[in-house]
Amino acid sequence: MRLAFWRAGKDKAVVERAVSRPKAEAKSSEAASKIEAEPMPVAAKQAQAESGDIDLHALGAVLARKRGWIIVPTVLALVASVAAVNLVTPRFKSESRILIDGRENVFLRPSSDRSTEERQSLDPEAVTSQVQLVLSRDLAREIIKKNKLAERPEFDPVLQGISPLKSLAALIGIGRDPFSMTPEERVLDAYYERLQAYAVDKSRVIVVEFQSADPDLAARVANSIADGYLVLQQNARQDQARSASQWLSGEIENLRKKVSDAEAKVEDFRSKSSLFVGTNNTTLSNQQMGEVNTQLNNARSMKADAESRARLIKEMLQSGKPIEASEVVNSELMRRLSEQRVTLRAQLAEQSSTLLGNHPRIKELKAQLGDLDNQIRDEAAKISRSLESDARIASGRVDGLTASLDQLKKQATSTNGQDVQLRALEREAKAQRDLLETYLGKYREASARESIDTAPAEGRIISRAIVSNTPAYPKKLPIVLIATIATLLLSSGVVVTGELLRQTAPRAVAVFTPAQTQTPVRQEPIVPPVVQPVAEPMLDPVVEDLTPLQPEMTADADVTEFAEIELLADSLRAAGPAAKKVTVLGTAAGEAITLSTLTLARHLARDTRVVVVDLAASSPTIAAVSVDASAPGLAELMQGEASFAQIITRDKLSRLHLVMAGRPGFDRSLLQSPRVTLAIDALLRAYDHVLVDAGSALDLPAELLTAHARAVVVPDASMAPDARALMCEQLRAVGFSEVTMLSRPVQPSDAAETPRVVAA
Repeated sequence: MRLAFWRAGKDKAVVERAVSRPKAEAKSSEAASKIEAEPMPVAAKQAQAESGDIDLHALGAVLARKRGWIIVPTVLALVASVAAVNLVTPRFKSESRILIDGRENVFLRPSSDRSTEERQSLDPEAVTSQVQLVLSRDLAREIIKKNKLAERPEFDPVLQGISPLKSLAALIGIGRDPFSMTPEERVLDAYYERLQAYAVDKSRVIVVEFQSADPDLAARVANSIADGYLVLQQNARQDQARSASQWLSGEIENLRKKVSDAEAKVEDFRSKSSLFVGTNNTTLSNQQMGEVNTQLNNARSMKADAESRARLIKEMLQSGKPIEASEVVNSELMRRLSEQRVTLRAQLAEQSSTLLGNHPRIKELKAQLGDLDNQIRDEAAKISRSLESDARIASGRVDGLTASLDQLKKQATSTNGQDVQLRALEREAKAQRDLLETYLGKYREASARESIDTAPAEGRIISRAIVSNTPAYPKKLPIVLIATIATLLLSSGVVVTGELLRQTAPRAVAVFTPAQTQTPVRQEPIVPPVVQPVAEPMLDPVVEDLTPLQPEMTADADVTEFAEIELLADSLRAAGPAAKKVTVLGTAAGEAITLSTLTLARHLARDTRVVVVDLAASSPTIAAVSVDASAPGLAELMQGEASFAQIITRDKLSRLHLVMAGRPGFDRSLLQSPRVTLAIDALLRAYDHVLVDAGSALDLPAELLTAHARAVVVPDASMAPDARALMCEQLRAVGFSEVTMLSRPVQPSDAAETPRVVAA
């Protein structure tokens, strides 16, 4: 929904005002200005008080006038502090330093740790724990007894007498009554009051500081604490080693009995189960099974070898081939027969060269050669039969060994359960034996550490305390300076606080005064009220900035519109929260609407927080009166290019805050975003009044302008009364809670006077 307004006299031009004013009127105006300028200092002071600014010149004058209230307490504090630090008994401080390094004797270190020579670094918690050991009560009692501190009045208040002041403090419960404490408690309190032990940052060094009125005693006690700390550690390690050796000796006796019983159970069970151990830590049954298995394999290989050789010789005999088996060739008989056969063949060959085949000698040789061949074959057959016999013998042996192996397997199967029980007993005996050996080794180490010479402490003294001749308490110069400066600041603060309360008293009265009593007393409508600006008096630059807006500005300005706007501002101020949001719109020129908005806002900004939001962007006046003409606006805020702190600027001549629509050339569609409504709601929570310059409101959402807002209409001067009444009814109909119409707008020709209408 868009708001559209009729503009009466749309085609009429704005008539320019006269250029000059009569000299008489000018003189009367100057006279009136002088008359109103006379009470200026009082008004300025009142405005300054109302604005919350502090008058530094007045504060300086009050401090100079009441300097006696500051100097006298300061001098008294100086004298009292000097006397106090000289009456206090001085204390001397000495310190000793201990390094915590975890030393260990390399010759007594366990064998498992001898390869690592590096010490394990201590963590900060361990060093802090050692500091608490230095502060332990057991060590404190030893030091008190060694140095006879209980016999010194410095450590026992009863010996030196109780002052009446301390007795009174004890009666009212502020302090402790020394007579209600035991002598040991009194000495311990004094001891811990003078002792301080702490660890140096980022190190393993402990500093032991002790204070006393006697410098020799302070150094002696500090060194005694360091020595006692080391002795305490050595005794602790000795006690630990002694306790360990005693406990280990009893455990070793029990373990010896357990080991003996466990080993006896193992041997008894082995004898009952016949699980005797042979060579290579194996049982006899397993060893026999292995041997039988080996013999069985050998018999099988011998049987197969004999059968193969016999079969080969038979095949040679059957085929009629020469017998070339190794058993036949290597036989002594076969070797002699072969030699005879070779001799006969040689003779046959020799005789065949001279005799014919039917010769008796040739026949005889051939008969002898055939007989030798038959003998060779018979001998090979015998060898084959002997190999077959060997194969049968090996087969019988294989059968026997197989039966033995099966019997051994059955026997091993029956003894497996007993073997498992035997191994369990052996493991138990071995565990007990290992534990006994471990305890024996630790017992030897603990026995070796019982001597104090072989039990080094966890630290060593790297710096012993020496006697100090400079008192550590009290610090005279710092105490005197602090007391004097604190008194000076306190007395000055009291004087300044009283003056500030006096300066802010009128402002408090004005705040609680009803709005009706805050209306201006001056009612002369002769000239516009001319008041100096509260925030920054920059009249001349503003006139120069406004000059380009209207080159023909004159001093001729009618005061009617200013008086009307001032009355309107008073009514809006009286309305309070009901007039937090005011939308200024109308049918006049954009320049006139903007000037009217600024004039109304400056009247409201006298004693309230006001911001003007420019949504029309139809006039350069907003940028001209702003302290930052190039500041971003709502368009940049919608685009995320600026923040709220960047878009809010100030008016040059008043406490008024300004928010521009955007830099030149921005996209007006950004002002139609719902986020603009959220931005104005945020401004409503921060300011007393938010004035929205809507111009003619042709392209702005109705919800943005009408939500919880009053309307101030700036009509065209030539607009008819009926048109004005109709416009007011239409504005109420669209959602405005209340509509106020000005009789006439602030014209651009009145711009010379407009910036000067500020909070009086």
